[in-house]
Amino acid sequence: MLSLRKGRYAARLAETPADILAAQRLRYLAFRATDTHPEGADADCFDAVCRHVLVEETRSGTLVCCFRLLPLKGGAEIGQSYSAQYYELSALETFDGPMVEMGRFCIHPAWRDPDILRVAWGAMTRFVDEEKVEMLFGCSSFKGTEAETYMDAFALLQDRHLAPKRWLPRVKAPNVFRFGQMLRRRQPDARRAMLGMPPLLRSYLVMGGWVSDHAVVDRDLNTLHVFTGLEIRAIPPARKRLLRASAG
Repeated sequence: MLSLRKGRYAARLAETPADILAAQRLRYLAFRATDTHPEGADADCFDAVCRHVLVEETRSGTLVCCFRLLPLKGGAEIGQSYSAQYYELSALETFDGPMVEMGRFCIHPAWRDPDILRVAWGAMTRFVDEEKVEMLFGCSSFKGTEAETYMDAFALLQDRHLAPKRWLPRVKAPNVFRFGQMLRRRQPDARRAMLGMPPLLRSYLVMGGWVSDHAVVDRDLNTLHVFTGLEIRAIPPARKRLLRASAG
């Protein structure tokens, strides 16, 4: 049973329907809440087949972060993933090691402590090690659906972080922003790019992660998202040591 405690925060797997409902309510707050509908539950058919990780502030018991994990035996099962609804992933069908999809990652909007993300990655690292996962993947989301807000971030992704051709996801969704084509000649401002990058995606990138050459415009969740992959063996050794220290 995955369990990790660091400082003020503790990560664990959801054990009860009430745990999963708490995660769904936090997801709603992060992705769907409006002034007229501030509370609700974000739920879909993938919740029943995923494992849900909760990060809580130990003194108050407040749920400050959550995400879900869908383990796959290998690339042959990639079509069962949430991401496969939005990306054509046949290139990854030949990946021959265990994989896990991380989805619906969110941090409570009122909590900005960077230790929350560190504990989340520590829990993720422990899961990857215990399950002998060889690829971590998912959709990394930018808030809002206006690509112009994130031009420097997308230009940086195009310039430095596109997927290897052998794994490159193809377009499937009807509404996408093809930054890989459109921003080839744009020189990104690195500082503005990193400020616009979601924290989860920044974490993937410093570990050697890569992205699709297009972003999906998801009006349901009011996000732009890119497919993100990370081959575990490609993580730099120094970064692996830091991750395992956080998972210890």
